[in-house]
Amino acid sequence: MMQLYAAPQFTEGVIFQQDGAPPEYGNIVCEFLETTFSQRRIGRGAVMAWPPRSPYITPLDFYLWGYVKQHVYSERINDINNLKQRITDVINSVTPDVLTRVWEELDYRLDVCRATNGAHI
Repeated sequence: MMQLYAAPQFTEGVIFQQDGAPPEYGNIVCEFLETTFSQRRIGRGAVMAWPPRSPYITPLDFYLWGYVKQHVYSERINDINNLKQRITDVINSVTPDVLTRVWEELDYRLDVCRATNGAHI
């Protein structure tokens, strides 16, 4: 999935952040990420550590993945092409107004992190 959708779009300066989910540490995934991102990864065992149970402050984590999952799996998936089309359609359904609200939520979450000096929230 990463090779088909995400990796070809990444520019050289992009840093990839993992959240510690077990599937992210399979051999195939680790090899792919090391090849694609080399020293530009944040996560368990990466050059830049990311503590377990850290707050989800990225829009992908607190908004997009849940939105996509809710809509993509609202009906039975027939095959891989159906799955790819559904993912594409859902991503394309995100409006500029929604992105503005997500940005405001990100700003709020960052304010909370600053106010608590990075403590558990």
